[in-house]
Amino acid sequence: MKKLWLHTVRIYLKIGLFFYYKKIIVVKENIVPQDKPILFLSNHQNALIDALLIATTSGRFSYFLTRASVFKKVFVSKLLHSVNMLPVYRIRDGWSTITKNNFVFKKCTEKLKQNQAVTLFPEGNHHINRTVRPLSKGFTRIIFESLSTYPDLDLQLIPIGVNYKCGTAFGDSVALYYGKPISAKKMVTNFSNEEVVALKRIVQEKIKGLTTHIDSELYNETIAKLNSLQVDFLNPKEVNKCLDSNFQQCETKQIETKNWVKEFFKILLVVSLFLPVAIWKYYIKSKIEEVEFVATFRFAFAITLVPVWVLIISVLVSVMFSINIGLIYCLSVLIIALLSVKL
Repeated sequence: MKKLWLHTVRIYLKIGLFFYYKKIIVVKENIVPQDKPILFLSNHQNALIDALLIATTSGRFSYFLTRASVFKKVFVSKLLHSVNMLPVYRIRDGWSTITKNNFVFKKCTEKLKQNQAVTLFPEGNHHINRTVRPLSKGFTRIIFESLSTYPDLDLQLIPIGVNYKCGTAFGDSVALYYGKPISAKKMVTNFSNEEVVALKRIVQEKIKGLTTHIDSELYNETIAKLNSLQVDFLNPKEVNKCLDSNFQQCETKQIETKNWVKEFFKILLVVSLFLPVAIWKYYIKSKIEEVEFVATFRFAFAITLVPVWVLIISVLVSVMFSINIGLIYCLSVLIIALLSVKL
């Protein structure tokens, strides 16, 4: 039953993400192993959306380590646990909660022993900036605990770079780059602090190569220059080449002109979904304090309330006119939604 539930959720999320994003590009430098334990290690820009994209594109069912603060409500906690999300506690959650991580890390070790996959974001927090921040050592603890408990475990580390064209926009595009698997066993021999430092350095460099990395000290100046050059943030290797060459070797895109057909269908979509759009714009969005959560809440809203609204209106139209008219309305809204995103 659990596997059926996970398959159902993943299919529904894939459909939702298909309607939400203009393009989802997936690049895998190697085939992701299906019969080995894997630790997916990704940059973290866009809250829960990052996890959903990895869950629907990696080809593996994963256990996700997620900050404990989102598990506070009972219903949300049960829902998150049902889709293999595990809480990770930080100092800001209170010193007394930190010891709870021992249980979570041991659970990860046992899941890896069963050749399952675990996904985490080793930066330890999220930020919309295109910068790979210093990694925390939490992921090295999972590696050490797994290999000390099961020395022959063929644990594979797979770095991921998640790249958004904009990040917070509806109808955005995103590219996920999966790096080559790294054998953890070959990197760990004596479980020393030097190996912790080496693991953090190597994984951070791998992630930097799979996403745009801008030094935080020159961030505003650099991002403004890249935007003026119209670089393609969905192609991070070219963007990093541009940065490494001090803007001398940069592939630029044509400046996009206003797509009036797309704008027309956007207006039609707003009219079709006037109540959900109003609730989102004037009630929910204004309460979101962190910009990194905008896409997460908008997507959650889009796959919950919006389908309910369309279903209700379709039923009402069917009752007032006919089932055929109701189905035509429902299909029309889906087509309008696709055109407003994909054009």
